[in-house]
Amino acid sequence: MKLLACLAAAAAAAAVPLASARRLAPREARVLYDGFKVFEIDAPEGVDAIIEKIANIDFIDVDEGSPDSYSVAVAPESVKDFEALGLKHVVVHEDLGADILLEGDLQPYASRKLSRASSEALSAHLPGVEWFNAYHAYADHVDYIEDLHYAFSNNSELVIAGKSYEGRDIHGIHLWGKGGKSSKPAIYWHSTTHAREWITTMTVEYFLYQLISGYLASDAEVTALLNAYDFYVLPVVNPDGFIHSQTTDRLWRKNRQPRCNQACIGTDLNRNWPHYWNVTGGASDDPCAQSYRGLSPGDTPEMASFTAYTDKVASAHPDGIKFFVDWHAFGHIILMPYGGNCSLRVANYDRQMELARQTTAIIESVAGSKYRYGPVCDVLYAASGGSMDYVYDIAGADIAWGWELSPASEAAGGFVLPAEKILATAQENWKGVKWLLTQL
Repeated sequence: MKLLACLAAAAAAAAVPLASARRLAPREARVLYDGFKVFEIDAPEGVDAIIEKIANIDFIDVDEGSPDSYSVAVAPESVKDFEALGLKHVVVHEDLGADILLEGDLQPYASRKLSRASSEALSAHLPGVEWFNAYHAYADHVDYIEDLHYAFSNNSELVIAGKSYEGRDIHGIHLWGKGGKSSKPAIYWHSTTHAREWITTMTVEYFLYQLISGYLASDAEVTALLNAYDFYVLPVVNPDGFIHSQTTDRLWRKNRQPRCNQACIGTDLNRNWPHYWNVTGGASDDPCAQSYRGLSPGDTPEMASFTAYTDKVASAHPDGIKFFVDWHAFGHIILMPYGGNCSLRVANYDRQMELARQTTAIIESVAGSKYRYGPVCDVLYAASGGSMDYVYDIAGADIAWGWELSPASEAAGGFVLPAEKILATAQENWKGVKWLLTQL
């Protein structure tokens, strides 16, 4: 009954204009963004000052970016009024709807389920690299991970890390090599924490593909990695938001949890971890903001799943978690703690910085992509309630990073990356990751 009451309250509140500005009200029908123009606005006086200046403009938040920039998608009928304000800005998308179309359709996937019971060699079930030519629906990602498992069934298991707000399983896979599972330090990766960051899903699946195909082919480097570490990979940790981004609103970021008496739905799952949660300037307490932190630390169903599963992984291995990554887009940045306490440095700071320096150099050697690196507070801004701080401090990981993939900037496309760039993004980062794993 409480849930129904909250949903009813949220639906009623959605009809009321937001007081702070003419943000377009949350919409549950398909958001096409046709004719919407995206501007990245300089905000030297802070985001709130910009919101006040565009109070009479119809817009949708795209990204709060940093304390001194703010990106909005302006409705076609308001573009001239926005431009007349004379705010310093960069045009990111002339027509956001048209650019979204350039990503291509979600391509169907023919699962190998029907052939699993045949007499074929297990390796015959390994999906082909053509998977990385397009984006795919959530259900196909689940099938893809299952197919990877069945191609590597003697050295892998499917895992469920918990449940989402809407009751979906949070799927993942656990890989290991010689010596059996849970006998070595853990490598632990999350992706698609922010629903619209589709390139992260594809990239970590490419890493899985390379690990499994390499081991099956007796590749010496890959075999050594799987013999040295157990890999836990959760490609879509925000399934509700991911599905919403595919079916309704391409730029959806948060989970799909409503709050009582609020028009806006969703919590930023990377501001909700129960560590350094209540930090001034590190997240938003506005339920309509992209970086909304929730009402209290860890108060989302997903976070209950994340923390429990993270602690389970850490305790299952004698040497705990060696290397955690929360994969994100965009920006070409390798981030390390801390985001919730800008006065702190990790204990192995010099080592992490050197590893990041060399990793970014290797990535750049592939196709020229230049990555920045360093603590969140130094490279970006304070970001409280984040995964890195929790996994490093509470779960005891040796290294815990956030890794921002392509493109390099909002002006280069932001969250909307054409499918033709999936493979190149995955390949250059795999080269860096593979080297890094040999150095841990």
